[in-house]
Amino acid sequence: AQRTAAPIAALLRTDTVLDPRLREKSYGEAEGRPQRWLDERFVAPPARGDRLTHDEGLRGAETKEAFARRVYAAMDTITASGGQHQVIVTHGFALTFVIAAWIRMPVTALGYVNFAAGPGSITTLREDDYFRNRQVAELGDVRHLGHR
Repeated sequence: AQRTAAPIAALLRTDTVLDPRLREKSYGEAEGRPQRWLDERFVAPPARGDRLTHDEGLRGAETKEAFARRVYAAMDTITASGGQHQVIVTHGFALTFVIAAWIRMPVTALGYVNFAAGPGSITTLREDDYFRNRQVAELGDVRHLGHR
């Protein structure tokens, strides 16, 4: 994300502001290990019940709730800064919580939410000037990559 943000900031003639709260979810002891290692130990969330504080079976991993609250705190800082246009560069799963925070979805409603967007895609979030309603204007746009 940092390598992506730098050329965008240069193009827009602005500075890059790094906020570690926008990093991807921490999988604790699985960090740096092969995907197979994670797959053998990962405990998927239940279809019903408490998905926010679910223990995925990995020592030191963030719960979905802790991850969401971290990204929400970053979004509180970003939206309070008052910039007319802002570019947020983050990773895939973190994008879900960037969007949810933008539309002010309560953290308690995040158990099943996922806003999926591919690598290099652009999601456009807007707030109208009159009612101050917030919207997801485009999710995962890849036209700039030559995709349809």
